[in-house]
Amino acid sequence: MHTRIVVDGDSCPVKAEISETARRFGIKVLMVSSYDHVLRESEGVEVVQVDRSQQSADLYIANHIASGDIVVTQDYGLAALALAKSCKTMSPRGDIYHPGNIDYLLERRHYQAKARRGGRHSKGPKPFTDEDRTHFTEVLLKLLRDLQENR
Repeated sequence: MHTRIVVDGDSCPVKAEISETARRFGIKVLMVSSYDHVLRESEGVEVVQVDRSQQSADLYIANHIASGDIVVTQDYGLAALALAKSCKTMSPRGDIYHPGNIDYLLERRHYQAKARRGGRHSKGPKPFTDEDRTHFTEVLLKLLRDLQENR
């Protein structure tokens, strides 16, 4: 299998689960983060660190992904770019991004940012739970099994 898992590593709470699952399938992992975050390489996991600017990790990932890669990110813009390059994309909570939902997610992000600029405050994301971790792992396993069966 030539699939790679590419991770937007700055705020990804499931890095250990990704590494463990990828090892089981013999898949390489590329974790990209800024120098502000310390990530350690391990068997099958390559770490690339980029400068601190807000979009550096996203731009690096967008420029280094290829069709068939799996991209794990919370950033809808990066997810949209990955979908355009025929990558599978998912959030650290196990939500799959696809052409049927990405436009809605981008539009919602735009309206929420507009509301914040207008002084409206939002609650922010829900706390990350063990159930989220388990769901992510189950979705990643299913995705990898499906890819393995279709090769």
